[in-house]
Amino acid sequence: MRRPIIAGNWKMQKTVRESVDFARQLMIAYAAESPDRRVIVAPPFTSIYAVAEVLMGSGIHLAAQNLHDKQAGAFTGEISAAMLVDAGCEYVIVGHSERRTLFGERDDVINRKLRAAISFDLRPIFCIGETLEEREAGRTFTVVERQIKEGLNNFAADDIKPIVIAYEPVWAIGTGRTATAEQAQEVHAYIRTVMGRAYGDTLAGLLNVIYGGSVNPGNIGGLMAQPDIDGALVGGASLDVESFVRIIQY
Repeated sequence: MRRPIIAGNWKMQKTVRESVDFARQLMIAYAAESPDRRVIVAPPFTSIYAVAEVLMGSGIHLAAQNLHDKQAGAFTGEISAAMLVDAGCEYVIVGHSERRTLFGERDDVINRKLRAAISFDLRPIFCIGETLEEREAGRTFTVVERQIKEGLNNFAADDIKPIVIAYEPVWAIGTGRTATAEQAQEVHAYIRTVMGRAYGDTLAGLLNVIYGGSVNPGNIGGLMAQPDIDGALVGGASLDVESFVRIIQY
């Protein structure tokens, strides 16, 4: 049985003090919540270590928002998988739509980042999704399949097991628009079909596929009622403890 995942991506929000305060409040609230779902927060790099100290032993997991594909070197401003693990991360977001659209990350770069994460036992949250133009042109499935195949190029079945796939239609990120539960389910089911063709139905059935795109307390219930949606990658609604806890409760 797939365990639901609720992950909060804080993006470029919160100072260290604000991050620590949030983590403490969330830890208190989460203690009374259902342990049957996995809760993850992804603070900015500057707050990772401090948040890790607060969350230690709480059952709440820590993610980074990005990483470099190299282990070390002259890459000013970048951070490696080893550094993230050392700071307390268990997960890392790879290929977020903002990295793709704003920073020009291609599928081959994302492939290398996924490999770097797995080589250091970081669990990647591998983001895929189409633009509004691609959806309106009827290319959603084509784009999603390409991103999966190129992002996971030359990955073996054992490499796939720790990966969480996040479907996040670009047109729904930070826009207030969201795919309907039925639209999201259709793409999630297709993702599982693509993974089944490549790695077998058993592995595809065990894979966590979560939805991201203006998730909030009002729409999380409908999304989670769908058979192939295993959780959410939450942006703006994860910045407020009360809002995030309501999503966790769904």
